[in-house]
Amino acid sequence: MSESSLLAISTGLKPLSRLQHPRDVIRQFTPNWFTVVMGTGVVALALDRLPATHDLLAPVPLGLWLASVLLFVTFCLVYGARWIFFFDGARRIFGHSTVSMFFGAIPMALATLLNGLLIFGPPYLGSETVRIALPLWWIDVVLAMICAVAIPYLMFTRQEHRIDQMTAVWLLPVVTAEVVAVSGGLLAPALVGESQQLAVIVTSFVLWGVSVPLALSILAILVLRMALHNLPPREMAASSWLSLGPLGTGALGLLVLGQAGGPILAAGGFPAAPEILRITGLIGALILWGYGAWWFLLSLAVTVRYLRAGVPFNLGWWGYIFPLGVYALATLRIGEVTELSGFAWLGAGLVGLLTLLWLVVSVRTLRGAYRGELFVSPCLAGA
Repeated sequence: MSESSLLAISTGLKPLSRLQHPRDVIRQFTPNWFTVVMGTGVVALALDRLPATHDLLAPVPLGLWLASVLLFVTFCLVYGARWIFFFDGARRIFGHSTVSMFFGAIPMALATLLNGLLIFGPPYLGSETVRIALPLWWIDVVLAMICAVAIPYLMFTRQEHRIDQMTAVWLLPVVTAEVVAVSGGLLAPALVGESQQLAVIVTSFVLWGVSVPLALSILAILVLRMALHNLPPREMAASSWLSLGPLGTGALGLLVLGQAGGPILAAGGFPAAPEILRITGLIGALILWGYGAWWFLLSLAVTVRYLRAGVPFNLGWWGYIFPLGVYALATLRIGEVTELSGFAWLGAGLVGLLTLLWLVVSVRTLRGAYRGELFVSPCLAGA
């Protein structure tokens, strides 16, 4: 074996070998990393919804959720350190037309963890689960609204965008609100006070309204963009799957909020609410799910095309995971509500595909993080 080959192998085995200095882990850290938490968390939630998982692999979803919590805390500390020690570089994100969109990944990651807390927490924490979740949810509401308003404001006033450069990444700050809305639908029934329940469920419906109509308008523009300018570059190959996010989450939100909101609104003086929300929620969810099915099939075709040309690995690959995860959860929930076995089987198949993709992306992420090649902040280009 040649000396150059041995040098390449030894360099590859060295931690963070692609970075000039270990502190570049902090200097180059971006909110993109929170998509790892979103993806791992949604896999835990999806596996928990499968009956077979409860019987055969019960510790797996809990373990994945705990790993997501650990990752979230670690990423918060690292990203906070970047703002403390590399403030001038960190603030460049506000002017970057792509990386700034990933601010939405932070509250979405927190919402995913809150969902897991409400599912996995009660056997271990009891009533403390809700006491922990409620203030965190309100914090997440504030973060989601900041992202939903501030990032588009930056797009309109500070950043430069062109229709031919548009990708589904535009959806990230917008979808945040509906992801938090789903968490509110899970949290509200667990609360004790009627006033708290009503406040949470009404806020959740408002968050859904903030997000879904705007997301649908962005999707309409995205279809026009692809018709006029063809597909995005291969580095953004996974972005086509992001379109499943608002549709899957929107459908899931209607079902969850409809189920939770009916009894709460009925107790608040609206006796017809349970039946109205049940029917309208199901119809609305089916419509959004059908639109999502179109995007799912299109994304499959687009992905095959990209793979033939070769797709370089980057953190954007996590864009395959979370959108598919929420779409799988919506599919399973529709199966439960309608009692149609077709949705149950399809949902199980989607969870299987989701798990396989998560394994592939996780392994490649661990390898890239070990080498340091994934710690890249486009905001610092030319700095």
